[in-house]
Amino acid sequence: MNETSPSQRLFRRYLKDQGLPCTRQREQVAQVFFSSSGHLSVEDIQRRLRDGGHRIGKATLYRTLELLVRSRLVVEHDFGEGFKRYEHRLSREPVHEHLICLECGKVIEFESWEVQDVKAQITRKHGFQPTRHRLEIYGLCRECQEVGVELPNDGLTCPIERA
Repeated sequence: MNETSPSQRLFRRYLKDQGLPCTRQREQVAQVFFSSSGHLSVEDIQRRLRDGGHRIGKATLYRTLELLVRSRLVVEHDFGEGFKRYEHRLSREPVHEHLICLECGKVIEFESWEVQDVKAQITRKHGFQPTRHRLEIYGLCRECQEVGVELPNDGLTCPIERA
């Protein structure tokens, strides 16, 4: 097994504090997850485990991901793809937003101080204390647009535009 990351050590401590065993399978899932970047699906993690010679059942993988989310080291995302993706919270850019391609599923992260400023203004105006926020913009990535993919315009249309 590769060198232990700080995130893996935090996960071990979380398991110990909860009175849960730190099993070899949990260690392997955490190692694969924390050594990866991006927004991983269960299938992504399972494929990386298999590629590393580890055989871990989906139930164990789901239970371990649930523990990682409960430990607050991992955040769970639902980008409307029919499955969840997971991202570690202690990544290089902990505060970021997402662009999600509806065609290929690509997730692009971006950081915007303008979004942070708007959040601060709005929460201050309403006397609201934020704990977190999420901005997801859905559409088509550059690559999908370049190969000619278009999104159907199935929404409501204005009667004036029809005339």
